[in-house]
Amino acid sequence: MQVYLSLALPREALSIPVTRRMLATSMRIVGVDEECVGDIKVALSEACTNVLDHAQDGDNYEVVCYLDDDECVIEVIDRGGGFESASMGVDHAEIDSEAGRGIQLMRRLVDRVRFENRPLGGTVVHLEKDLQWRVDAPLR
Repeated sequence: MQVYLSLALPREALSIPVTRRMLATSMRIVGVDEECVGDIKVALSEACTNVLDHAQDGDNYEVVCYLDDDECVIEVIDRGGGFESASMGVDHAEIDSEAGRGIQLMRRLVDRVRFENRPLGGTVVHLEKDLQWRVDAPLR
């Protein structure tokens, strides 16, 4: 089983719940465990919120999601100026810190997080979560 979603989104607040709901609905239909769905929704929301907070005005962004029998892989791709979390002091921010809290939430909710700065501008946030399935999953 494979599910692939690719969304081109305007850099506006409404894009976050739309993206979150589309992915969550897809995961529920194929039988992903509800706790796993919830973790992915929050991590995705944090990554998309960072685009709204840090990418350049007017830029669109993309969310690409891939699900298979084992994992969910998400890429949130913006066209902003990019960033280096370590140089900003948020690489290992405390969970109650105002800066970097979203990065820490992503790291706690998914199994692998990676940030890639693109040479011509922008950042790709890679989120990977090992999937847990409901007992009655229709496509498992």
